[in-house]
Amino acid sequence: MRRTAAAIVEGGRRIRSNVIASLVSTHALYGGVVPEIASREHLERIGEIVDRALADASIGLDEVDGIAVTYGPGLVGALLVGLSYAKSLAYAKRLPLIGINHIEGHVFSVVFDNESIAYPAVALIVSGGHTSLFLIPEPERYLLLGRTRDDAAGEAYDKVAKLLGLGYPGGPVIDRLAPTGDPSRAPLVFTVPQMRDDTLDFSFSGLKTAVLRFVRENSIEPVAEGSSPSQIVRDVAASFQQQAVRVLHARLRAAVRLHGPRTILLAGGVACNTALRDAVDELGRVSRVPVFKPSPILTTDNAAMIAAAGYPKLLRGERSSLSLNADPTLRLTGVRA
Repeated sequence: MRRTAAAIVEGGRRIRSNVIASLVSTHALYGGVVPEIASREHLERIGEIVDRALADASIGLDEVDGIAVTYGPGLVGALLVGLSYAKSLAYAKRLPLIGINHIEGHVFSVVFDNESIAYPAVALIVSGGHTSLFLIPEPERYLLLGRTRDDAAGEAYDKVAKLLGLGYPGGPVIDRLAPTGDPSRAPLVFTVPQMRDDTLDFSFSGLKTAVLRFVRENSIEPVAEGSSPSQIVRDVAASFQQQAVRVLHARLRAAVRLHGPRTILLAGGVACNTALRDAVDELGRVSRVPVFKPSPILTTDNAAMIAAAGYPKLLRGERSSLSLNADPTLRLTGVRA
């Protein structure tokens, strides 16, 4: 919920406009997202963002066929702002309203830069709030293979970056520093957790604890504001990223082996991480399965992916009631494959 966004998408695949207003600079002052501030900033900016999206696409509201909007999961205050605004527009202009699961939006973020998805597909969705692995046997049908049991991957990046004094958000800065460090000089006592119930769930709490222990045992000082990171901090960043990508890659590799997909999908904010993208591309080459991932601008929260997810539902005549409410804990599926 670090961005306010609106987009115009034609035919489910052509982006006419995609306006994204980042709230990261505000939340960086607090080292993370502050829900009340996020809601207030969404409220202050949403009208302007929608107007810009329409202007950039050179159309008016009368030319819009329907409105897709995220209604969960996420921060309830921020969700309510977007949902209330969308419902108001839908009511005033008598337009179809389609509520979209934010995670499904990330799945659809790949449609703009790739060919049509061949099914079954396996999708790894990795962001600051979510880390989930799905089997998609056919379009818009999702079977859960695994999800995080503690921190999401992006959240772990943020917490490690804060520990090292690297600022917020942590993902981009650690990804930038990791190639300048030597992971062997900061060995983290950590192994990919084996779940007792044989699921493909993720866990990042052990890795986060390993970083904390290493920092304390080696008396590593966090980076002072305005200073360049020391070599040992760079080494820790490299080691953490190596292990985090290892966890994600291991679960995805197991899913590919078990389910034999025809397409591998990688999406979500952490999908712009260079090490993860490279690892998944290599998995695709070894497995001889095409890998679909969005361009970096579409890995972050955006409205184009929500519109894309709404398009097939619009064509089928699906509609959401104006009584639709925000659901901060909404799941894409409760069924495990």
